[in-house]
Amino acid sequence: MAPRPAAHTETDVPETAVAPGDHDISGVDNFIEEGGPLEPSDLFDDELDDVAGGPTTPDAAQLEKALTERTADLQRLQAEYLNYKRRVDRDRELVRENATYAALAPIVDVLDTIDRAREHGELDEGFQAVADQLERVVSNAGLVKYGEPGDAFDPRIHEALSHIGEDPDVEVTTCKVIAKAGYRIGERVVRAAQVLVVDPASS
Repeated sequence: MAPRPAAHTETDVPETAVAPGDHDISGVDNFIEEGGPLEPSDLFDDELDDVAGGPTTPDAAQLEKALTERTADLQRLQAEYLNYKRRVDRDRELVRENATYAALAPIVDVLDTIDRAREHGELDEGFQAVADQLERVVSNAGLVKYGEPGDAFDPRIHEALSHIGEDPDVEVTTCKVIAKAGYRIGERVVRAAQVLVVDPASS
């Protein structure tokens, strides 16, 4: 009777077996060529190449561009701040001027009364001292009195009540009589000077 062939056992190791710790990658190339999905291990070599290359270092042109952009940003912020500061200063000055105007405008009528009394010699010694002190206070606060006979007429600061003829001694329309003095705060007219004017002689 012929002997039976020996049966294979679970302990038999084929010659093509892979040693522990290794991975069988046979057929991977063919699998990739056929369009099969890539496994993480398929990309391992590419990742190593990227790491080996290190982070991309910006060249001089990129650095110069970034520096130019940051400089422009700083200059824009500085310009915005300076504009803001100028607006704040201008608004603060306007508020101060408006407050001064509101406080001093009503006093103009009192100053007119003092002027009329002075013209008629009705200021006694005591009242004269008070009038002088009041005029100093309002002057220090910024209220300026203006208007003298002989001033060239300026419609921006004078109000012509009447023309009283011609005067050969003047070359332009001129304030001849000051009916009421004018007052201003800075360049702002509180009240225009009320005047009588003469014109140059006709040629």
